Amino acid sequence: MPTETLTSVPSRQLYTSEERARRDSTVWTTVQGVLAPLQFVVFLVSLGLVLRFMMTGAGYEAATFSIIAKTIVLLTIMVTGAIWEKVVFGQYLFAEAFFWEDVVSFLVIALHLGYVWALIAGWSHADQMWIALAAYTAYVVNAAQFIWKLRMARLDAGARA
Repeated sequence: MPTETLTSVPSRQLYTSEERARRDSTVWTTVQGVLAPLQFVVFLVSLGLVLRFMMTGAGYEAATFSIIAKTIVLLTIMVTGAIWEKVVFGQYLFAEAFFWEDVVSFLVIALHLGYVWALIAGWSHADQMWIALAAYTAYVVNAAQFIWKLRMARLDAGARA
């Protein structure tokens, strides 16, 4: 029985040729391409405001506004991402190629909505901000997952060329 290394084991391509064609022809790819960096910019600004509040106690309102803005952008990118997945893979969420990214996305959404619930419920400002920081930590993990997939797709496209 021959032994194989991990690098010699064939892996599933991220996209079939049909999926790649659908990905490249849908407006939802452009929408995701605009919303993803927008979300990252909103995240960076908000993170700065949250950290400022946590370190100084100042700027609670600005931090709160920024977290709500981040949550709105997140929910928008999740809905449009589900539409993109439907167009490209034929199902709204949990397509094989993006299963774990979708799982972690739901954790990110749950934490963001947990923050909103804590805000409405009147939890302490510090507790609200800790929840936001947990949400932001999960978001960074999720963003890294998507960046990795984007890199895999580019490497796959390069290998095909």
